[in-house]
Amino acid sequence: MTNVKRILIMLLVGASLSAASSFVTSAHAGAREEGRLLVATEVLQEVQGMPDQRIPDALLSRAYGIAVIPDVTKVAFIFGGRHGNGVLVVRDKLNSPWSNPVFVSLTGGSWGFQAGAQSSDIILVFTTKTGVEGIAGGKLTLGADASVATGPVGRQGSAATDINFNAEIYSYARTRGLFGGIALDGSVISIDRSANASFYGKPGVSATDIFSGQSPAPPATAQRFLDRLAQTTGTAVRPSPAPQADVAASTPAAPPAPTAPATAEPPRTYPLEDPKP
Repeated sequence: MTNVKRILIMLLVGASLSAASSFVTSAHAGAREEGRLLVATEVLQEVQGMPDQRIPDALLSRAYGIAVIPDVTKVAFIFGGRHGNGVLVVRDKLNSPWSNPVFVSLTGGSWGFQAGAQSSDIILVFTTKTGVEGIAGGKLTLGADASVATGPVGRQGSAATDINFNAEIYSYARTRGLFGGIALDGSVISIDRSANASFYGKPGVSATDIFSGQSPAPPATAQRFLDRLAQTTGTAVRPSPAPQADVAASTPAAPPAPTAPATAEPPRTYPLEDPKP
């Protein structure tokens, strides 16, 4: 076998392995995003199942956006930082269905005498459209781009909060079974573009496309999250898109066009070949 043939075979094998590796990586990434969404659904269910520590209904009814960021890890030794990944949904009007989820990340730092590590489930409630519009542009700094306050909890939460809900965002955290408000000033919420592209199967899909319903239909895990959120906030359930196969099956087939009756063709005669051309 010549060196040229060997090189060609090596190139073909390398290209095949690269394509297979890309397919496996893409499938793994999609499963990772679905797992993140399932955990966020569990967090909503568990937090709202605690009557004395749940987010007040009066606050949820005024929400234009809700972010659920499970397992936010905070590590500190004098200087500290936190990071986590979650999902954000928004709506145009109160009591209207929520948008499809957009994947986001939360990053923040802190300083002072501190040491140790802990993990928290963080929930952010957006009470104005301003904060939602800000994060749709790419990222939002809590306390700078939008005012943030520790959120009230429990049955007395509404009484503890001013009736006008002056803060644009209310923040909560569940740590070691306890749930309550948390200070997140200086933390940054960013759009996780790679996670959105993997989950929706469309490279370059933007947060605006997802919020407006212009993105491809998400997997079923998104609908489960939206159903749970609708129950939590007392809003309408967003209908899931019908599969293309179902749509085609539900459309009655057009009757076949009538065909003209076949007419008998008269017999044809062909001249005999001239034996003496």
